[in-house]
Amino acid sequence: MAISEATPSARRGRPGLKREIGFIGLIWASEGSIIGSGWLFGAQGALSTAGPAAIISWVIGGIAILILALVHAELGGMYPVSGGTARFPHYAFGGAAGASFGWFSWLQAATVAPIEVLAMITYGQHYSFASGWIKTTGGQHVLTPSGIVVAVVLMAIITAINFLSIRMLAHTNSAATWWKVGVPLLTIFVLAIVQFHGSNFTAANGFNPYGAKGILSAVSTSGIIFALLGFEQADQLAGESSNPKRDIPRAVIGSIVIGAIIYILLQIVFIAALPASQIKGTWATAAFNTLTGPFAQLATLVSLGWLATILYLDAVISPAGTGLIYITGSSRVSYGLSRNGYIPSAFERTNRRGVPWVGLITAFVIGCICFLPFPSWRSLVGLITSASVLMYAGAPLSFGVFRSRLPHADRPYRLPGGAWMSPLAFVVANLLILWSGWATDWKLGVAILIGYAILIANRVFKLNPITPQLDLRAAQWLPVYLIGMGLIVYLSDFGPLKHPWFPLWWDMLVVAVFSLVIYYWARAVALPAAQIQQMIDQVVVPEEADLH
Repeated sequence: MAISEATPSARRGRPGLKREIGFIGLIWASEGSIIGSGWLFGAQGALSTAGPAAIISWVIGGIAILILALVHAELGGMYPVSGGTARFPHYAFGGAAGASFGWFSWLQAATVAPIEVLAMITYGQHYSFASGWIKTTGGQHVLTPSGIVVAVVLMAIITAINFLSIRMLAHTNSAATWWKVGVPLLTIFVLAIVQFHGSNFTAANGFNPYGAKGILSAVSTSGIIFALLGFEQADQLAGESSNPKRDIPRAVIGSIVIGAIIYILLQIVFIAALPASQIKGTWATAAFNTLTGPFAQLATLVSLGWLATILYLDAVISPAGTGLIYITGSSRVSYGLSRNGYIPSAFERTNRRGVPWVGLITAFVIGCICFLPFPSWRSLVGLITSASVLMYAGAPLSFGVFRSRLPHADRPYRLPGGAWMSPLAFVVANLLILWSGWATDWKLGVAILIGYAILIANRVFKLNPITPQLDLRAAQWLPVYLIGMGLIVYLSDFGPLKHPWFPLWWDMLVVAVFSLVIYYWARAVALPAAQIQQMIDQVVVPEEADLH
């Protein structure tokens, strides 16, 4: 990798990131991202899409994310650098691939906070003073001018908290996460005791009315994967962990296990607690679909007003906590991208508290832009989901390269069965992209092109003194992968064709075979071990030395 003579650590005029986060702070950073607006809306959307078989969808989603999380756990322990998820492909495949996966990571992190703010305002329609913040236009909930002002204020508050030192931020988020985990557990316990009708699981049009396609579609399109996103936040904060090699693997694995169990139990009690009046007809059209605050309104329907009050309060705390940590994560991802030379060096500037303030302000501005009431606003959730799983796909590819090129590197956590778990994780990531469907994936393609325009501009105008090599040979598989996945989705049962080339199940087989071809091709042409180690030493070692 060709870089300028200036090293990253030498270029900073401000103090670097501070290693002050312990294990609880790390696991709560991930858990605080997982338990957000997803638990408030996910059970309703999954039930509408798959019927009570949505329970199976949650299990599939939990297993899929856990497989990806296990890969991340080994990588995060090996190279505990800030914004790690965005940087692993850079070390394995060089500039072109690293820039691409870095963009996917930042896009996902920067756009979650505005969605969480919108969730807060949507649940807030329960209160009379908030009734003018949202209007319904063409079946979509769109922010009014006053709603946009409120949304911007909420984004500003979330961003302002991030200007605290990382230790204060971790304590703030940890306190909020104890609440965020406790309220869903309370909801599960109370509904299971007070209102549990086992007959609901075979009511309406049956347990599994929409077959395998309904179950699989629910995984990616009804909010399940979106709800489970966030485990990688511990990786993003690895550069600020007090003991990263011990704590990162435990935090990543623990957060996804806790989150998956909570979500599965929530789905079960949501189905069982619904009154008969809410599940007449079919699951896709039943009255429960009209609930704007599903769990809170359900509590009201079953005469649990005190629980409804807690849930409406939680509808502010849970999304706010998730938005808080994603703003944090996005600024650390942009910090990492700048360290690798992809975006302007200004994103490495930190204030006296060690906070990368340029990244925070950028995330705030992008979040405010997302509040504009344009027709495609609702599609942003799908964009985040598909960008996330595409970002996750870079981890198993990097994992395979590090196992083959750097077999003797220090691995505080070594994934058992990594030789087959890694390609399996890559297959899983691509299946999630397939199940997202063409209506979502083509928008991701547009976002990818926008990202490349930004990355090219940074290089052309020399906005960063580090100029990473593109290493096109090591990334020769990337355009084939992106275009190939797009074509497969288009021609599949999840695409727009009335008579798809690849019917259900066959499309998944095609994705699996294609994924394995790309995986072993990428591993074969990856950077040589000496070049990988050189890049790691240039970035990881200086960051590990910045202990404040």
